[in-house]
Amino acid sequence: MHTRSDYLFTSESVSEGHPDKVCDRISDAVLDAFLTEDPEARVACETFATTDRVIVGGEVRGPAGVLGRIDSIVRNCVRDIGYAQKGFNWETLTVQNYIHGQSDNIAQGVDGGNGKEEGAGDQGIMFGYATDETDAHMPAPIHYAHAILRRLAEVRKSGVERRLGPDAKSQVTLRYAGGRPVECASLVLSTQHLDENMSSADVRAMVEPHIRDVLPDGWLTKETVWHVNPTGKFVIGGPDGDAGLTGRKIIVDTYGGAAPHGGGAFSGKDPTKVDRSAAYAARYLAKNVVAAGLARRCVIQLAYAIGVARPLSIYADTYGTGEVSEAAIEAALGSVMDLSPKGIRTHLALNRPIYQRTSAYGHFGRKPDAEGGFSWERTDLVEALRKAV
Repeated sequence: MHTRSDYLFTSESVSEGHPDKVCDRISDAVLDAFLTEDPEARVACETFATTDRVIVGGEVRGPAGVLGRIDSIVRNCVRDIGYAQKGFNWETLTVQNYIHGQSDNIAQGVDGGNGKEEGAGDQGIMFGYATDETDAHMPAPIHYAHAILRRLAEVRKSGVERRLGPDAKSQVTLRYAGGRPVECASLVLSTQHLDENMSSADVRAMVEPHIRDVLPDGWLTKETVWHVNPTGKFVIGGPDGDAGLTGRKIIVDTYGGAAPHGGGAFSGKDPTKVDRSAAYAARYLAKNVVAAGLARRCVIQLAYAIGVARPLSIYADTYGTGEVSEAAIEAALGSVMDLSPKGIRTHLALNRPIYQRTSAYGHFGRKPDAEGGFSWERTDLVEALRKAV
């Protein structure tokens, strides 16, 4: 929540091979499997991973046949991420499945019918944020922290850099001047490497060209401080090196700490859970406010109660950058989009198997795709918002 114009700000990202991200990927793959067979399926799937073991649990309401495929879903995820190492191998790991039916007490609050409007799947607060400091309307530190790891995953999987392993973390510190990012003050990268003889200097030599290719020209200077594998060797990675759990990287998943977070995780939750769907809607609204030129920065908060359809509150803050009042924006938001859980799912077409792709490198700042993924990144409310204010 920056009020200064000159400062340093840091955000981190983690790769798809990070233990927590392995778990997010599996949870979302289970969700996608259910939604493929039944768009109205209810899923709350949690995953835990450790040395040569993955445990999946949670509650669902959907086609029973998917439960028989959990083992193969898990192995396919681990194989695609790239783990075939001693201690965590997609072929030899043990998969334990403890998924069971959804609680009737939860279902009764969510289900519509008999004149009752479908309610939110839980109480909670959700935030969405957008800024004009990048073309993706994302804060620059998290945007480029993701971009670095996404590029390293690409060159690892393509075979260009065969010595890279799946597990990695990045951290980018940017210097802001006049409220805009102007240079990279420091850069931290810890990445798994498969060659045990590589030093930190060797790893830097391998990754630096790719990092320079991703960051804007002129941001890396002779003053930029680099820390590449600062602890030394990083050969043992993934859940063999550290346990993983679904939902532990919520700041990585959103805005890198540059905006408030409601506290709810996304992965493994079907879109009746407003932790996920309303956070997507809030981002969608904030991005459209900025894209419409109504503000240079905008945060939106939505609040819900379990079993209640309409949001309890809608809040907007433009940090003094607004061209219209926050009250006008708040009034406009409810008029341009139905913010009930069902309205959000319908408007953004969320009842589709589009969630595995969100599980690494951020849920926001991505391009909408042909299959309906990242529909909340569209800017198709711009004209409606301009008219509504």
